[in-house]
Amino acid sequence: MKIAIIGAGGRMGRLLTAEALGRGHEVLAVVRRKAEDVDARAYVMLRDLYDLTYKDLKGWSTVIDAFGVWEKDRLGEHVTSLRHLANLLADKPERLIVVGSAGSLYVDKAHKQRLLDSPLMPKEYLPLSTAMTAAFDELRGRKDVRWTYLSPPGVFDADGARTGKYRAGRDELLLNAKGESRISYADAAIALIDEAESRTRVRMRFTVADAE
Repeated sequence: MKIAIIGAGGRMGRLLTAEALGRGHEVLAVVRRKAEDVDARAYVMLRDLYDLTYKDLKGWSTVIDAFGVWEKDRLGEHVTSLRHLANLLADKPERLIVVGSAGSLYVDKAHKQRLLDSPLMPKEYLPLSTAMTAAFDELRGRKDVRWTYLSPPGVFDADGARTGKYRAGRDELLLNAKGESRISYADAAIALIDEAESRTRVRMRFTVADAE
């Protein structure tokens, strides 16, 4: 499979690149500037996300969006960047998989309350989660893009161990027996590449969490 990873120089992007290459896939690593730690086995494209054209992505059957910004004055880019990618791939055969936010997951069975609006939402992450949820809400209204959106659990652990195991769900926050909701970046990368291979959740959101 040919997989393009946007934001391949970030921590999640590097793990996705390594996971895909380790399974024998061909990878295009899209980075804004030269990144010494991008896997040498990947094809590297130095390109700002907003400068990408369809020609750059054509033929890469799966495009993974691992773009992220955390600065307060740039949070709106979660909407504009995802809109740009969706517009590029509108009515095209290439698939778009997005590394998203937990904020839009429901915390109740009736699907009346999102994590974003619940007391469980840490206040320090609220602005970021609000921006990413707005991007998701716009994306899920599109019928012209073959999108899939991954909502991580409440705790998305950049330094967590790779266990090789995870649980998957749809729209509700996953909790373990201790009431914890978490997964490592490494295990989320496994789940994302599994989904890229299986192609089972087109125009769907899913979530993952630790197996136990």
